[in-house]
Amino acid sequence: MTLVNDVLVSYPDAISPKEAAAYLAEEKEQWRAKGKELGKMILTLDGNEVVIQSSEKSPIKRIRRITGYLSESSNFNAAKQAELDARVIHS
Repeated sequence: MTLVNDVLVSYPDAISPKEAAAYLAEEKEQWRAKGKELGKMILTLDGNEVVIQSSEKSPIKRIRRITGYLSESSNFNAAKQAELDARVIHS
C-alpha cells in the first residue's frame, strides 16, 4: 500500500502509477459528491477489467463543549463560533 494524497492505495504492477492516480482522482470526486472522504482504495484486475474497492476515512468527529453545549464546531451559531475563536490557551 502506498499513501497518495492522504489515501492508502494498492494496485498491481500491471497498472501504472499514472493510471492509478487517475482512478484515485475519479474515486475521490465520487466520494466528495456524497459528502464523504475516501480513506483507502484497492485496485485489482479481473481479466481486462479494473476492480475498485474503496472505503471511507474514519468517520470520527471532534465534539466541542462551549458553555454547556456539546456539538461539532461546524454546527455552532455565530455567537458560539465567536466564543470558540476567542479562547485563549494558558500555559
